[in-house]
Amino acid sequence: MSDTLTGKIALVTGGSTGIGLATAKRFVDEGAYVWITGRRQAELDKAVAEIGRNVRAVTGDIANLDDLDRLYALIAQEQGRLDILVANAGTVELRPTALADAEHFDKTFGTNARGTYFTVQKALPLFVDGGSIVLVSSGMNVKGFPAYGTYAGTKAAIRSFARTWAAEFKDQGIRVNVLSPGVIETPIIDVQFTTPEAVEAGLAMFKSMIPLGRLGRPEEMANAVYYLASDQSSYTTGFELVADGGVTEI
Repeated sequence: MSDTLTGKIALVTGGSTGIGLATAKRFVDEGAYVWITGRRQAELDKAVAEIGRNVRAVTGDIANLDDLDRLYALIAQEQGRLDILVANAGTVELRPTALADAEHFDKTFGTNARGTYFTVQKALPLFVDGGSIVLVSSGMNVKGFPAYGTYAGTKAAIRSFARTWAAEFKDQGIRVNVLSPGVIETPIIDVQFTTPEAVEAGLAMFKSMIPLGRLGRPEEMANAVYYLASDQSSYTTGFELVADGGVTEI
């Protein structure tokens, strides 16, 4: 790699698996020091071992504002600033509208929309010399799939946040952009289905809809996040980079 993030301090939420872990690895390879967060200590420990260097893990839930405060206090104490924030943490729970309850709605919006909002708000004081914020949305923000109503709604909210924040933070030199992945080979696929057979059927359905005929890889998403986070996109803000194998574009 080219060490183009040398000296940068980055935070990747949901950094223990999937897109978050691949992004953290890419950032470290490019020279950054990376903080990762997640709810499961064992997964974080495994991720730190896999990344191997220049990484610090902090257990926490973005839906818990006290956890966010504790995280940012640690970053402020140890490094004093942030240069890059990747708001990647999120959750998905399939529920047809007729069967959804308030607990389901509040859990999904509380993590994905509210959690992302305050992840960014509470990070702002640490951006002392400009910087880059990348929000992870989803191609679902423009599609209508049964049972994904709350999830898609939160991802549309995240896309909207980016437009507002790109305008609000420009005078601080902070760029805000969005990655909208398609179906990616990550553990979040398994939690959407109840049996191995249902997983296989779901994967077959997804592949049949994707023009490129396959699922995306976490490393491909990390490449996209790196572009948005780095100076390679220095004249870009408020932008949505869609990386979904063509599902929403064709």
